[in-house]
Amino acid sequence: MIDNFKHKGLRNKLVDTLREKGIQDEAVLTAFKNVPRHFFLDAVFVSQAYSNMAFQIGAGQTISHPYTVAFQTALLTITKGEKILEIGTGSGFQTAILCDLGAKVFSIERQRELYLKANKIVPALGYNAKLKYGDGYKGWPAFGPFDKIIVTCGAPFIPEELVKQLKNGGKMVIPIGEGKTQEMLLITKNINGEISKEQLGVFSFVPMLKEVAK
Repeated sequence: MIDNFKHKGLRNKLVDTLREKGIQDEAVLTAFKNVPRHFFLDAVFVSQAYSNMAFQIGAGQTISHPYTVAFQTALLTITKGEKILEIGTGSGFQTAILCDLGAKVFSIERQRELYLKANKIVPALGYNAKLKYGDGYKGWPAFGPFDKIIVTCGAPFIPEELVKQLKNGGKMVIPIGEGKTQEMLLITKNINGEISKEQLGVFSFVPMLKEVAK
């Protein structure tokens, strides 16, 4: 894997684009400078890796637009050392961004092909995330409760198990909707365990699938 001055320059330009689109969290922008997105894409897409585009990554799944990744990540206001549950590892790019922010990341992927790829590339970049092949609707109760939860696929409803595994005072960001587009929700659980929801715009994600692939 090669990460040269050209790639780093393209990452800087991508960060400028994210700023222009409204991303202001400097820690998130720094993570985008640090994580080589082209490592997570097939070689045919390398020349476009730092454009604000989504790409196919296999198993009918995509790597999200950089803006979408940055938007969701910034909503969580991550503090170093927080425990983050990610539903939908995908290529592992979002996982690496979370790790670069200093989070303790627990990530679930239900497509074995993607799980196996991410399980190689994320540690190869020096990030220590705990990855699991399984059903995201069930979360990962053995390691809960989590400070923050991020869902990177379109869910038809808010999974109750994920709400249960969110600690009091925590946040979850999740796109809700069964069609081609979803409404981004920021769910906050206060110190008494009460839930509030905020709608934050329309996005497009691949669907969150329940059954684990064979």
